[in-house]
Amino acid sequence: MRDKKREIIAEILHRLASKYALEEGSKASLLTITRVEIYPSGKEAKIFFTTLPENQEETALKFLERKTPEFQRYVRDQSRIGIVPHINFKIDYGERNRQRLDTLS
Repeated sequence: MRDKKREIIAEILHRLASKYALEEGSKASLLTITRVEIYPSGKEAKIFFTTLPENQEETALKFLERKTPEFQRYVRDQSRIGIVPHINFKIDYGERNRQRLDTLS
């Protein structure tokens, strides 16, 4: 898959994941989609997120993992990207650490 096409699909997934999390997620925490990585084959995507408060990350991960098939249908219905990649949600520890460094400096 071309790099430009992967970037476009990553952008679409980022936008749709943010919208989906806002619509379907719990109001107990703020879930933010931070980035999307598409594998070179285009068959798999990792969607990274953070939550506020931090102690809600595991709960949010379980929610997103449970809702993955529904989210994939949502992507298929809301976009024209063709074959929807297999999606894995991951906690973005890198972003969390960057935020801590910003706070310390």
